[in-house]
Amino acid sequence: MRLELSVDRSSPVPLYFQLSQQLEAAIEHGTLTPGSLLGNEIELAARLGLSRPTVRQAIQSLVDKGLLVRRRGVGTQVVHSQVKRPLELSSLFDDLEAAGQRPATRVLVNAVVPATAEVAAALAVPEGSEVHRVERLRLAHGEPMAYLCNHLPPGLLDLDTAQLEATGLYRMMRSAGLTLHSARQSIGARAATAAEAERLTEPEGAPLLTMRRTTFDDTGRAVEFGDHIYRPSRYAFEFQLLVRP
Repeated sequence: MRLELSVDRSSPVPLYFQLSQQLEAAIEHGTLTPGSLLGNEIELAARLGLSRPTVRQAIQSLVDKGLLVRRRGVGTQVVHSQVKRPLELSSLFDDLEAAGQRPATRVLVNAVVPATAEVAAALAVPEGSEVHRVERLRLAHGEPMAYLCNHLPPGLLDLDTAQLEATGLYRMMRSAGLTLHSARQSIGARAATAAEAERLTEPEGAPLLTMRRTTFDDTGRAVEFGDHIYRPSRYAFEFQLLVRP
């Protein structure tokens, strides 16, 4: 596919950055789909009147973001777009579907366990009482993207493993008649442990995004406590900030 690309030499924005932004937008908007070949650096440089090092720098910046990959004998290929998730009460499964990312789920744990002090406090149940623990690996285009650990009060809904692999947890909760009303959420970052790095195919110590969320139904009851980690090359949180008058 021949992309409509251009650069503004009068702009203070570096030429490589102008090019990388246009390519990134084409990936995010689906003009360049996963698996697409980007084309020849020499041809692209000649078409835009840029030097090869400038084009190479633009492409390398997208390789570093995980959007492109260089394959010997194949060329530069689109891998995926980064999922930019709005900060609202939504399911990662639904957000991935909306972004055209073909979500898949691998259930690692689906069991009833004693509530730790932290889980008990989040769900407002006695410490040591039974809660349901679900651990899942979420994939997009066949690549690990997030590790999700959720705790729910017992008897809330039927947490069938096959169903958990076929759809999102929030969809299952809504199908069971639960009305998800609000959540308390915190976002952070930390280094990957050896086990987390192996699950997410990242190097040990690699930076990971973290998100903890307690979700409440329309009666104010805590119905879910989630502790999730994400690969930052594949995932970002988006904020919309309003200025107070």
